[in-house]
Amino acid sequence: MITIASLIVFLAFYTLYYTSKRAVLSYDFGFEKWMKNNPKQTKITGLGLLLTAYASWLYTQSLCCGTLMFFIQLMTIGSLIIILAPLKKVNHKALLALFIIIAILEFYYA
Repeated sequence: MITIASLIVFLAFYTLYYTSKRAVLSYDFGFEKWMKNNPKQTKITGLGLLLTAYASWLYTQSLCCGTLMFFIQLMTIGSLIIILAPLKKVNHKALLALFIIIAILEFYYA
């Protein structure tokens, strides 16, 4: 569940990152072009994903621990997106591999 919440936080911050006017954006995929052309729907989607991730953290943890972990994760993933997205180091193959490895580790140690 933590891995899924992490993925949702990543997707939420990435969608909100693409609504920024100051960010260096690349348009490799069709959904990235859609996000740039529809900023209002993208912001609503990003905020909805953030609320979903926060709700899943609250479901798996208590109120204080879930809130703390959500904000720590949001700051960490946000910093990585801001640093790595302009360098084009964020691609779907690396994210899929990372997600699978983390999910396997989570299920193995849970």
